[in-house]
Amino acid sequence: MFSFFDLESLAVVLAIAYLLLAMKESSLCWYCAFISTAIYVYIFGDVSLYMESALNIYYMAMAVYGWYQWRLGGDNSTGRAICRWGVEQHAIALLLILAGTLLSGYLLAANTDAKLPYLDSFTTWASILTTLMVARKVLENWLYWMVINSVSIFMFIDRELYQTAAMLGLYLVLSIIGYLAWRKSYFNHNPEATAADPV
Repeated sequence: MFSFFDLESLAVVLAIAYLLLAMKESSLCWYCAFISTAIYVYIFGDVSLYMESALNIYYMAMAVYGWYQWRLGGDNSTGRAICRWGVEQHAIALLLILAGTLLSGYLLAANTDAKLPYLDSFTTWASILTTLMVARKVLENWLYWMVINSVSIFMFIDRELYQTAAMLGLYLVLSIIGYLAWRKSYFNHNPEATAADPV
């Protein structure tokens, strides 16, 4: 029988495997994501991070969607290529994250025993949107993850999920590497773009 520590360890290993495979644009990442997030649904519920638990149910669905997009999405149904969002798309995304954070943070604070309701809400809504960006291979997803991971490290330390906090520290470093790798790939496949581009 798995202990709570063993379950967290397995979830961490699979989550790291997901990110490493995502950096290489391998669709195998989504298998690791599905299993890891299924475990985290239970773990976060057990420590009263309800938004994080609900988020991982969403991640499970997005693992299926992401696999489909990376394998069969795109213009020719041969898989998506790395793309970028414009300023307007990012502005809309940030406003949606802010609105979701304030609404669910207030509802959790007023009606539940949730810990860190506003931080929990921020990482949840930001992650919902950013996971969609990953599934659709939007380059800037890595920049969003850098912010999300930084906030999540504090939150998980507060909840004494030290392995998960350490994983997010590694995620923060890997997000930088992933961004640079995807950026290089984007410019290689889009010769009309220039390396002087601010993204």
